[in-house]
Amino acid sequence: MTDPQYIVDFASERCTKEHIDLVGGKNASLGELMEAGENVQVPPGFAVTTAFYDAFLEARSLDEYIADRIAEVDIDDDEAVAAASREIRDRITNASLPSFLAEELQSSWERLQERTRTAELQVAVRSSATAEDLPDASFAGQQDTYLNVTDLETVTQRTKECMASLFTERAITYREKHGFDRDEVRISVGIQKMVEARSSGVMFTVNPANGDRSKVRIESNWGLGEAVVSGIVTPDSFLVDKPVYKIVDRNVPEKDVMTVPTDAGTEEVDIDDDKRDVPSVTADELIGLTDLATTIEDHYDEPQDIEWAIEGEGEDKRYFILQSRPETAWEEAGDDGEATDDGSEPDSAADQILDHL
Repeated sequence: MTDPQYIVDFASERCTKEHIDLVGGKNASLGELMEAGENVQVPPGFAVTTAFYDAFLEARSLDEYIADRIAEVDIDDDEAVAAASREIRDRITNASLPSFLAEELQSSWERLQERTRTAELQVAVRSSATAEDLPDASFAGQQDTYLNVTDLETVTQRTKECMASLFTERAITYREKHGFDRDEVRISVGIQKMVEARSSGVMFTVNPANGDRSKVRIESNWGLGEAVVSGIVTPDSFLVDKPVYKIVDRNVPEKDVMTVPTDAGTEEVDIDDDKRDVPSVTADELIGLTDLATTIEDHYDEPQDIEWAIEGEGEDKRYFILQSRPETAWEEAGDDGEATDDGSEPDSAADQILDHL
């Protein structure tokens, strides 16, 4: 009998772009990143696979319940969709894992503790849907992510909550109106060691303002990258010329808040006065990030949207890549960078990024 592969390590040969049906888009990307180059460091972790998700739903008869509940909903009735979403998510999060799945999750958690040499392991629990990176669909941001989870019991609950987020009102409506079969979109969950980020953010291996592929746009803030990704802070922004590693544009606004880990997850705190108008990355770090961006883009052979973090200072400093996905806003662009049909450019890089998200 074939091993159902309920859980696979990010470094496994089963966690690549050829296995998106098993581990979803985000987890497959993490597995791919581990092959991108020696200087590309990815925090260790594992994927709770779609086989785990299927077995959980089947063992608790949730698959039949979900199919029947959605089938009876008028998808144009917002209140009916909201009620169905609430009931489905409650069923999933309140159901217990069958013992064989609970044991698999516990074993993987303990192996990750051993690998990271800590009994006080802190992880991110991220949804990884099988259809989130389809070029003709927009699933990004529809499922949940939880940061700084510190114990197996909470990991288990957050894993179920990630699975349940496949049935938010928005996700149900989107799939039904766009004709996605319920079996076509399934979910995996990534459990990944948290980085003790001094600074973090995102970078695009194409200038999002005009599609120029000779540039890297880097956006950063102190602390965890959620403050940048969620838009609660105007980040430092730098434009670097790839061929010569020259910083050609920079904007360092006053930054008021940053995201930090807490016992309950994360929270936004005020940035110390002496760091508010100081760049959250140095010139040398921008060069290091640009080098990583180029390596990752070469690996995928297309522009990328990359989440990164820097841990530590001086000789103990380490760069980590937390995620990489295709940068699709300029996928129609030619090599000359003229991406829009009418020759116009968006109002700003921030507007373009927000429109894409």
